[in-house]
Amino acid sequence: MSAEAPDTLPALQNNKAPENLDEMWSGFDPREEPLDVELLHQWEEDGVVLRVVRFRIGIFKGRKATLAAVYGFPQGATDVPGLVQIHGGGQYADYKACLTNAKRGYATVSIAWAGRISAPQYRVGPDQVKLFWDQETDAPDFKPTTDWGAVDGYHAPSRNAGNQFPSGKAAPWTLDPVESPRNSGWFLCAVAARRALTFLEQQPEVDPERLGVYGHSMGGKLTVLTAIDDRVQAAAPSCGGISDRYNDSELFRNTLGDDVSLAHLTCPILFLSPANDFHGRIGDLPRAVEEIQSRQWRVTCSPHHNHQDTAPYEAATLLWFDQHLKHSFVFPATPATNLTLQTSDGIPTIRIDADTSLPIESVDVFYSQDGKPNETPRDRDDVVHRFWHHVAAKRQEKSWTGSLPISSTEKPLWVYANVTYTLPKPVEGAGYYYRQYRSETINLSSLLLTVPPQQLQQSGVTPTQQPQTVIDDFAGDWQKEWFTYRPDEWPLTTNKLNADIYHAPPDAVLAVDVKADQGNTLVVRIDDHAAEVDLDGGDAWQPVVLTPANFRDGADDPLAGWENIRQLELSATERLQSGQRRDPKTRIVGGQWKGPPPQFRNLRWVSKEVDVL
Repeated sequence: MSAEAPDTLPALQNNKAPENLDEMWSGFDPREEPLDVELLHQWEEDGVVLRVVRFRIGIFKGRKATLAAVYGFPQGATDVPGLVQIHGGGQYADYKACLTNAKRGYATVSIAWAGRISAPQYRVGPDQVKLFWDQETDAPDFKPTTDWGAVDGYHAPSRNAGNQFPSGKAAPWTLDPVESPRNSGWFLCAVAARRALTFLEQQPEVDPERLGVYGHSMGGKLTVLTAIDDRVQAAAPSCGGISDRYNDSELFRNTLGDDVSLAHLTCPILFLSPANDFHGRIGDLPRAVEEIQSRQWRVTCSPHHNHQDTAPYEAATLLWFDQHLKHSFVFPATPATNLTLQTSDGIPTIRIDADTSLPIESVDVFYSQDGKPNETPRDRDDVVHRFWHHVAAKRQEKSWTGSLPISSTEKPLWVYANVTYTLPKPVEGAGYYYRQYRSETINLSSLLLTVPPQQLQQSGVTPTQQPQTVIDDFAGDWQKEWFTYRPDEWPLTTNKLNADIYHAPPDAVLAVDVKADQGNTLVVRIDDHAAEVDLDGGDAWQPVVLTPANFRDGADDPLAGWENIRQLELSATERLQSGQRRDPKTRIVGGQWKGPPPQFRNLRWVSKEVDVL
């Protein structure tokens, strides 16, 4: 590209950086420049036309920058809605999102802002991205991909070793010579995503009046940054876009903070916010909903999950677009909750008023005393291991109610409700990490309610939960206090050990009764240590008793004790890691499970060491 070509963005005046969102986007018109679309690869699959394309992002410092993407649409389609799909850090632009969306009547462009692409006969991984950087055109794996030209919007890794992706600090590869939000990878990738909207609206099969955007993790934040574009008619960020508001740089906070874009967002938006997600923290969700200008919003919050979800939650994205871009589905209203603190027995109660426009499978309440206000990235371990107590709400005419016994009035109370609806027909799609799923239900959550300790005390709430040695009796709805990202498999995980009522008594051992049809090896994991247990198999319950010494990490070192343990998992196999990142120790324990899933009974702390393995 000739140096005479005008730059996409105007130069700073007197080196004064933009100080707010309007100034940051000033002078940028995502429709102004030609796209210069290149076709890199094309194929057809299951009635879907799929392409790997590349088009112009803009001209920066006199050099052209181009964005690679996977694009897919139903063969022979006309006037279909269009979606921009934005991958997260370390992820790829992936054809499976385009393929599954096309089968539901959408055209989708999955943008490779980091250069990585996953498609048949066109895979660009980190090694191939580096080949492209070095223009190793003779290498067998060389493939053209995203070219940021004079700037660096790549991530994991960035092209320049000194590039800290979110930073606005000036460097040789940045747009502006002073600290500026336009130097940040967030801004550059949002420019790319808005150009992807232009790509969509120019495709002959797409209705330009029906465009949506969604993305996961870093893609969730980019979704919020992009959704301020008035062409976006619906948005669905997952695990991002609500919590990036604590940056040390005031300039960053005032321009690229999530709250800044949220305050300019007017389109219908669905927040997918797992309750233990480290990146889009549920404690920030209520204020995010307050900040947006749109009154059309929903939230879905899977309990216990961190940065991943299962089908009933992931499916909400597709149905959100069905409602707002195709008008073929109507979401039930957000569940309304009413929390009563002043009760006759001192135990808080909650009432849930749920929309019954779809059949309700269950109404579940999740509450925790492991949260704190204004959690930041420094609170990651606490956020990820937060334990949520489960209450199966009881129906009373048109409402559901539940009691919330707590263990302390010195800690806050966080509570929300989940309503699981049966869908008229199953939904199929590609999830956060492109694993294909099928769901016959959808989850809709109420907005999180938080009560500070002072309010609990002033309301006369009485702590009634006492420390107990039984961690789980595996009766009733016990599985709702455990979690998995693969519901079709039996291994399960819980954060119960992080809750104060389940802390180990002094000199305790961990015990559980297990029944397995066949001989197997059971793996019991606590944090990054695991114990292997040989199971005999048969009809009898087999007692298992474990001390800290039975739990070993990736370097085969024992667990020091039960203090500060957080998470427990029951599984067939585990990959354990320990040591420093540069010198990790890895060990695989367990093996392939034979026969039906095991049964468990009475997971508990035992004060006397009997039959210790």
